[in-house]
Amino acid sequence: MIYLDYGATSFHKPPGVYRAVQQAMLRCASPGRGGYRAAEEAARTVFACRETAAELFDCKPEQVVLTSNCTHGLNIAIRSLVRPEAKVVVSGFEHNAVMRPLYALNAKITVAGRRLFDWEDTLEEFRRALQEGADAAVFTHVSNVFGYELPVEELAKLCTNAGVPFILDAAQSAGTLPVKLGALGAEFIAMPGHKGLLGPQGTGLLLCAGQTLPLLYGGTGSESIRHDMPDMPPERLEAGTMNVPGAAGLTQGMNYVRRYGRQIREAEHRQGAACARGLERLGFRVFTGPHQGGTVSFQTGGDCQEAAERLSKMGIAVRAGLHCAPLAHESAGTLETGTVRVSFGPDASAEQTAAFLRAAGRLTGR
Repeated sequence: MIYLDYGATSFHKPPGVYRAVQQAMLRCASPGRGGYRAAEEAARTVFACRETAAELFDCKPEQVVLTSNCTHGLNIAIRSLVRPEAKVVVSGFEHNAVMRPLYALNAKITVAGRRLFDWEDTLEEFRRALQEGADAAVFTHVSNVFGYELPVEELAKLCTNAGVPFILDAAQSAGTLPVKLGALGAEFIAMPGHKGLLGPQGTGLLLCAGQTLPLLYGGTGSESIRHDMPDMPPERLEAGTMNVPGAAGLTQGMNYVRRYGRQIREAEHRQGAACARGLERLGFRVFTGPHQGGTVSFQTGGDCQEAAERLSKMGIAVRAGLHCAPLAHESAGTLETGTVRVSFGPDASAEQTAAFLRAAGRLTGR
């Protein structure tokens, strides 16, 4: 199988990730739940994950909260920052992990920037929306559907100058593009551990600079006499038993990214561009442009789900549909049909692209 669905999850992990998960399961109990060796080893394992993330994302270890996925982190961040019925600015390419929590709060949402691969439109629309008044902003770093890399540094400056706190959704960028909590000035940055960071499923990180509100309440292994949660993260946001094997694997995934991140980024971008060119030559409608990473969406002229199923039978794993991001499809005019999405990962190669294009050509009879 040629796996081209890294936008959903990284399927092939570095060997060190598998080893670390196994060793943690053999050696670790629960951190903060005892003074014996297995509990202490668990505490060291979790702290190593925080330290590694802090070095990678320009923050302090105590600002790193371990979550079960990016959606978990975004829910904490949005609940902490956004009050019910607040005015919130978002981009036109947000995932349901952003939109549904905002809808649940009955937020007054302004969608700013609908044009794909158009930084001028994104920035101008955000500038106008912020000037009209906003309590908060939430925006993705990279569209999970189209691979559009938004101008997050410029968006961060606009928010800072307007005095509007913001949350960054780094679901598709962490591990591939630079993500720095301190430099951006975000209140929160949420990311999955299992995508670009190459960790296990069931892992994620929330980087916290702002005031936090717990999403879950329960045991933390510290300050047990209190009726409420501890005052400070990370314990304030980490109720219950932690995923220690996941943290161990995530540490090794992040270490791999620290060593090879630039090569991964270059390979993904190179093959994404080659894939887009090849699909255009085959006559498909391809969504491509400047500021695009290793993700490409296209339409076949027929049913996208059927096209993905045919590709699967040819040994090519891609994803079709709305990709949990109807707002992005609404912006691009593809809400009724969806798209077929190709998303490259750290093993991106010319051989993968060529094999995919041969299979895609068979969809047209060429």
